[in-house]
Formats: sequence, C-alpha cells, structure tokens
Amino acid sequence: MDDDADRIIDLYRRHGLAWEADRQAAQRRRPHMEGPWLDRFVALAPPGPILDLGCGGGDPMATYLVARGRAVTGVDAAPALLDLARVRMPEQDWRLADMRGLDLGRRYAGILAWNSFFHLDFDDQRALFAVFQRHALPGAALMFTSGPRHGVAMGDYAGEPLYHASLDPAEYRVLLDAHGFDVVEYRAEDPDCGRHTVWLARGR
Repeated sequence: MDDDADRIIDLYRRHGLAWEADRQAAQRRRPHMEGPWLDRFVALAPPGPILDLGCGGGDPMATYLVARGRAVTGVDAAPALLDLARVRMPEQDWRLADMRGLDLGRRYAGILAWNSFFHLDFDDQRALFAVFQRHALPGAALMFTSGPRHGVAMGDYAGEPLYHASLDPAEYRVLLDAHGFDVVEYRAEDPDCGRHTVWLARGR
C-alpha cells in the first residue's frame, strides 16, 4: 500500500482535470459545504496570507479565502490543476511543489491542508508537522482533514487505487502539541461537512 501512496502525485497529474470536473459537480450538489469551517479558520488566523497545501485548482477553498480578503499561496504537484488555479486567480501565488519537505522561506497567518494531507502515508504525515511549524507565524491557524481513526482506507479513481491514511487522533494531538499548536476544535466525520474529519489548531 505504500506504493499506492507514492503513486498519488502521478494519479493527480494524469487525472487531475477529470477529478476537478467531478469535484465541481459534487460541489454544486452541496455548495459552500466547507464554508463554516473556513469561516472559523479565517476568524482564528491573524492578519496575513494563507498557505494552501494541495490546493488543486483553487476552488472552493482558495476562492473562498480570496473572497474574504486573504492572499493565498497555493502549493500542488499537479501542473494542470495549478494552471487552472492561475486562470481563476492570476493575482495569487501558485507553486508547483511536493508538500513533503517543503520550505518556502516565509511564514503564513494560516496553513490549510484540506483533503490533501490524508493522501500521505503515516511517516510522511508525521514529518509534515515540521513543515506546518516552519511556515507558521506566531498565532497562525492550521486546519487539515484526516481520517477518524488509525488506518488505511483505499478508494479508487479512474480505475486506479486512491490511497488515504490516518493516524490515531491521540497521535495527532501529540504531534500538534510537540510542534507548537493547540487544538481549537476537532470534529470526527462532521455530518454537516460531508463527513469530513476536521482539525483546527492555533500556533502558540
């Protein structure tokens, strides 16, 4: 299954635009599903730009943030999806990069990893907390989605394996604390947000 995790970037590079079209169709069925969580995130973050890790085509997350006056730096490993984000929001900062080991040399008021972080394997997820820490301004908001319990959940897209993994919630709490973040809100399988499991934290 580790091989499936390693293939995620290639899958999104090859099928990203089809995935984006499917996601847009789903979004039309539940518009602004993520809005309440994004509102909490924006309210928690101090003034300043937001880092969106695994930004995809920039919609709905970055478009929502930009509409609320936040500048966004989006990072993704799929060029076609970044091109789409650039068309939608050419004034924002879009970076082709792997979030693992990322070091942009600047800090942000908020860091978002929505439906991207959970494609990493266990060790890469643990290591990403150092990425969060080095990109966070004092008091920065951090929001990411995970699974509700430790384990691997295999989906599929375009007939190919689609890897998801999660650590135990207790381990996420330990990692957040060790990297200077306090949990503000945690909701497992939020019924009002498509059963996403959401973490919202603030840097100390």
